[in-house]
Amino acid sequence: MEKFGQIIDIINGWLWGPPLLILLVGTHIYLTFRTGFIQRKLGLGIKLTVARDRGSPGDIAQFGALATALSSTIGTGNIIGVGTAIASGGPGALLWMWLTGVFGIATKYSESLIAVKYRVKNNKGMMIGGAMFALERGLKMKWLAAIFAFLTAVTAFGIGCAVQSGSVATALYESFGITNRISGLIIAALTALVIIGGLKWIARAAEALVPFMSIFYVLGCIVILALNYRFIIPAIQLVCANAFNIRSVGGGFLGFAAVKMMTAARYGIARGLFSNESGMGSAPIVAAAAQTKNPVRQALVSSTGTFWDTVVICLMTGLVIISSGLAHPDLQAAGGNLAKIAFSQIPHIGSFVYTFGIITFSFSTLLGWSYYGEKGMEYLLGTRGIIPYRCIFILVAYLGVIPSLNVVWGVADTLNALMTIPNLVAVLLLSGVIVAETKKYLKDGRIDDTDDTPVPSLQDRK
Repeated sequence: MEKFGQIIDIINGWLWGPPLLILLVGTHIYLTFRTGFIQRKLGLGIKLTVARDRGSPGDIAQFGALATALSSTIGTGNIIGVGTAIASGGPGALLWMWLTGVFGIATKYSESLIAVKYRVKNNKGMMIGGAMFALERGLKMKWLAAIFAFLTAVTAFGIGCAVQSGSVATALYESFGITNRISGLIIAALTALVIIGGLKWIARAAEALVPFMSIFYVLGCIVILALNYRFIIPAIQLVCANAFNIRSVGGGFLGFAAVKMMTAARYGIARGLFSNESGMGSAPIVAAAAQTKNPVRQALVSSTGTFWDTVVICLMTGLVIISSGLAHPDLQAAGGNLAKIAFSQIPHIGSFVYTFGIITFSFSTLLGWSYYGEKGMEYLLGTRGIIPYRCIFILVAYLGVIPSLNVVWGVADTLNALMTIPNLVAVLLLSGVIVAETKKYLKDGRIDDTDDTPVPSLQDRK
């Protein structure tokens, strides 16, 4: 396992080198300008989140689609991922992660727009869409669409299942002494209970779980920041200094007195992508199932997911960790333990808040990714591949408690990078369509309620 982990680290060092980082960040910035700084419409997107597009084509409400997407993005990346980014890349990684979120809003908007634009109905009358259909129908690149669909199905086993079940098992063992085998059985049983009902059951679970778990976790962060209020400004200064390899006046943090800019950028951007999935092409798969009159409406709703996930929650987690490290210089840990020790500052219930966050965030992510992977498999094999895929996913949910967490995180980074590339190809080559659709339906700061063209059936797609 150790040698395998070393091989994965070498692969990730190449995949997450300058070319992909430049491509990812460059796409975020490029689409920000191409869409006319769509981030300015964030308020409109939030407003549309609670609106209903009844009578429009789609399987679930817009909020249900957003909640399902958030269930997969608000996960261990918001807690353990932020901790590992800071431990590996220094405090400056937090700034790169945050910037990835800010500019990533435009990419999430763009990829969701084309997902709805090119969606189709399967043989059961259910919506199916995503980068695979944008590549096939929009660019006539069916071969690349198949690659993306395959990577989605496989990536779901890593980032969306094994990583999450492993995190839940670790939290249950450390807090309650529950063995991994028992944890695996519990996770697998609960997963089966929800995903057997398909998207509508997953969406209902997400609508109930996501708002509650997010508010509960954010309140915990606020309490810690209140306790460390004297160190918030120094923490921000340290983040900015380390992000650009400037030695801070107060010295280093966990041995990272002068972190190289590329190291901070690599870990910050990688963990930012893992957290908000902007540019990865995952969340648009569920956006394609939303009830919406036109692509722009749901694209605006979907773009808010990156804001809540990274711009708000990841930022708060990072400030909690770094301010706690400044307040308690003896804080020496790695990975997710940074967050765990930080939360232990809350008297009596701190450990519970952390454990509750890990369990709920991880399990909700697992549910969301089960749908993404299922749709990838459906693209390749049709609806006959759904039931076998669900069975394998449930099995992986059980087996995911076994491997070393560090190795699983490494594999997740590898799959993230591979899945991102074909999605970015679709977004960049269809940027003209994105601009045209935006101008068509977004006028004078208001959204046009005109119905889009009818959704074709899977058999009629060309």
